[in-house]
Amino acid sequence: MGGQRGGGEPAAAGARPLRRDAELNRQRILRAGREVFAARGLQATLNDVAHHAGLGVGTVYRKFPDKRALAEAVFTEELDEIAAMARKALAEDDGFAALAGFLERALGLAAHNRGLRELMRHGAVEGTGLARARRQVASHCEALVARARAQGALRDGVTETDIAPIAAMIDAIMALPGERPSELWRRYLAIILDGLRAQRCQTPLPSAGRTSGHEVALTDGGCGEGHS
Repeated sequence: MGGQRGGGEPAAAGARPLRRDAELNRQRILRAGREVFAARGLQATLNDVAHHAGLGVGTVYRKFPDKRALAEAVFTEELDEIAAMARKALAEDDGFAALAGFLERALGLAAHNRGLRELMRHGAVEGTGLARARRQVASHCEALVARARAQGALRDGVTETDIAPIAAMIDAIMALPGERPSELWRRYLAIILDGLRAQRCQTPLPSAGRTSGHEVALTDGGCGEGHS
């Protein structure tokens, strides 16, 4: 009995460093995946990630059987970060400032992350973790919009369903050829945010379901001549 315990202890002690090494390799692959997908987009391969991580391709495949599995793990972490940004914004007192600050921070994260923008644009990668993270981001965005509206700071007619199209518009600016995202997209986000803010004289927004220009009520919003 004593010999069995003595013989088992070195194996058990040796297993812990192996597990630590395996976890370190996994984190190394995830870190490399984030950097490679951010720079090259979703067309990057596991070979690209392995080379960037300084690991053998076999090591990467043992941790992640295909690129989709690695991309899901990488982007779940990144969407969790965005959800955390939104959750932190909900703790701020000023509802509009919280919403605007969250949009700026989240879009700033995406500005230099080609893979994240491709994911949000095309939804090419999906999985349980990503779906959960997407729901959390959407839920927190809805709460941010609702609070800004309740404080009277949000333009009438703006809803949580407007956030994704706004992000898509900014993404289109980030993708313009020959422009550095950090030097251009913030300008247009500032213009959009001014349009979201409740102000005294604003044209009523058309319904989101209307597509014909003839259905848009072109009024002065009660701010024409003769109004104080």
